[in-house]
Amino acid sequence: MTGKGERKNLRGRAGRMQGGRGSGRGAQGHVRLWGRHAVEAALKNPARRHRKLWATREGIASLDGELQADFPLEYADGADLARLVARDAPHQGLVLDCEPLDDIYLADVLDGDPRRPLVVLDQVTDPHNVGAILRSAAAFGAAALVTQDRHAPPEGGVVGKSASGALEVVPWVRVVNLARALEEMAEAGYWRIGLAGEAMATLAEALPAGPVALVLGAEGEGMRHNITAHCDALARLPISDAMESLNVSNAAAIALYAVATRSL
Repeated sequence: MTGKGERKNLRGRAGRMQGGRGSGRGAQGHVRLWGRHAVEAALKNPARRHRKLWATREGIASLDGELQADFPLEYADGADLARLVARDAPHQGLVLDCEPLDDIYLADVLDGDPRRPLVVLDQVTDPHNVGAILRSAAAFGAAALVTQDRHAPPEGGVVGKSASGALEVVPWVRVVNLARALEEMAEAGYWRIGLAGEAMATLAEALPAGPVALVLGAEGEGMRHNITAHCDALARLPISDAMESLNVSNAAAIALYAVATRSL
């Protein structure tokens, strides 16, 4: 049997094998963010390296505090900014080109505050949903978001706008093998609860007192069988029969609230 220190070292090596944010970046290797909250949070994040900011004068005026820019700033009108972002994206007069955040590994977050849950997404690919989940994760103090690298949206403008600044706050761990990552969570003492509408127990009944990893699958398909098999328990949200299911981002918000308000 390995000791605690040996398990920690093994987990660290496994985490680094899992990888971080590495894929999903644009060919130019940078990230484009838009919208006041996303851009403002990125500008305030000391871990974010900025390349260039395009802005209207109204957009600059909307920022919290005086902009101290050590990177190019170009003023433009709204129509010009609209050509820099996704179609019909609400840029709010601010578009920022910046470097991707540094890779974060699973081992970096497993030894954190045990009261803060992990949020694990199994092939949730809609960037609006992932951004909304990041926002809820920040609001309810989650330790990290964990996704599979190949089946999650890239760090970018749609996720950033939907996250409303949480992209800069919540560590986002991208792993190669989600099942293996769940095994590492179990080794670290996390109780893995998969949200499934067909489960017998409600989330309140299934929640333990210790560290929790909430696992959510894509809308429609739900969790894959192998991911379900790596959960310690399945639980459902007690919603009315009038509605078959909830949007995955709404379900994540409710589950995170339940964890935040449980009795420890």
